[in-house]
Amino acid sequence: MTAKDEPGATAKQVLGAHGARSMRRALDFLSDRNTPQLLELVGQTFDDLALAGPRPDKRFFPVSYGGGKPCNDDLLAGLGMFYVTESGKLMLDCTSGHYQMTWGYNHPPLTAAAHEAMELGIVWDNHSNIPSLPVKMLAERLTALAAPGFDRVLLGVCTGSVACAAALKIMLARYRQDEARVRLGPPVMVSLRGNYHGTDMAAQTMRGMWPGLLAGMETVQVEPNDAASLEEAFRRYRRRVAGFWFEPIMMNREAALVEPEFLRLARKLCTEQDALMAVDEIQTCFWCPEVFMFRRMGAEPDFVVAGKGMTAGFHPLAALIYRAELDILEQYDAISTNGNASLAAYVALCNLALIKRSAARLRPLARKHFAGLEELAAEFPHTIEGVNGEGFLTGLRFRRREQALAFHQAALERGLWLRVHAYHESHRTLLMKYPLVVDEEIVAFMLATLRQLLRDVSQA
Repeated sequence: MTAKDEPGATAKQVLGAHGARSMRRALDFLSDRNTPQLLELVGQTFDDLALAGPRPDKRFFPVSYGGGKPCNDDLLAGLGMFYVTESGKLMLDCTSGHYQMTWGYNHPPLTAAAHEAMELGIVWDNHSNIPSLPVKMLAERLTALAAPGFDRVLLGVCTGSVACAAALKIMLARYRQDEARVRLGPPVMVSLRGNYHGTDMAAQTMRGMWPGLLAGMETVQVEPNDAASLEEAFRRYRRRVAGFWFEPIMMNREAALVEPEFLRLARKLCTEQDALMAVDEIQTCFWCPEVFMFRRMGAEPDFVVAGKGMTAGFHPLAALIYRAELDILEQYDAISTNGNASLAAYVALCNLALIKRSAARLRPLARKHFAGLEELAAEFPHTIEGVNGEGFLTGLRFRRREQALAFHQAALERGLWLRVHAYHESHRTLLMKYPLVVDEEIVAFMLATLRQLLRDVSQA
């Protein structure tokens, strides 16, 4: 018997007959209706779509990830921006999964592309020493999209955390090569307060975690767009500054937009002190027609970190893009086992083609969405303090934390899957990150629904 003839497990065997049938029924419900029809039903619960039979619970999950909580609101099946919960409720996902589903759930063109790639013989994954054609082509495309002079791409990393860690390692290794700088003291990393450069412990120290754990590196946080504090940090540490880090839109800081003037100042200070500048585009890359948002800002970095939306959520794949003179790490200094995924690289190339074809549609739609949020802020000045972010990556900042939490709960009940930043007392922002399948009808629906919810919250 050949591998082709070997029997495989069926969905009914793996998920159970009830589970497989329920998922198919929910997907058919989504597939059989167009966007206007689905929008009319958002927030409604359909008993015949609920997951039949026993529902696996979350007792084995960590508490921070829902351990022990009911499963009624968990996802059963999704298509585009819509998904059906295990209780049969239709939801509109306004956050692109966990900010990584560039084209929403199961985008038909990308699904078809993945099937065609497997028929061509493109493998799911392989060793980084034998990269396949899609991986090499993706590396070439990423350097061309970044900026002239970028000619190295580390694609053997699975997540943005590992890609950020690779950039950090290069900064530290380069600092160590300069004996005069080493004699000045340990290297210093300057970052923006509220940053999120992954879950690597060294990167987490840049946002104040694990105090005292790491020796041999110091970190300084400055307020986003505060030129005086940035200049003070560079004036204080001078050539001990090994690197400066930023995200164009800080989704972990209530979608704060970093201003171009501030970044141009950072570029100037880095050049003067021979420090390296890293732009973390894990949130923003592949979410605008330019692919990389830093290209709008007039400040060229030394490193570009890409991740999340690069493969549209198909399979995690990240990249670090830089110049040849910074190619100083050994082969296995920064790598993930699943970081050379051929099929994921192929999907990323297809993603780039989709973005290019959709650019003319996305630019005015992003402006319309953002302008609509600004109108809401002007209409409800006692509730909304302002609008953060840019394009499809946005945040409605409330005046009071309690208002943000109440609004978020009301939005979930209405069928809008949104996020709220209220972890700290000063955080009070509702976050949105629309996938690129969003259209005029969805933007209009969202603005009208948000307006009604704001009326309700303001009157409460």
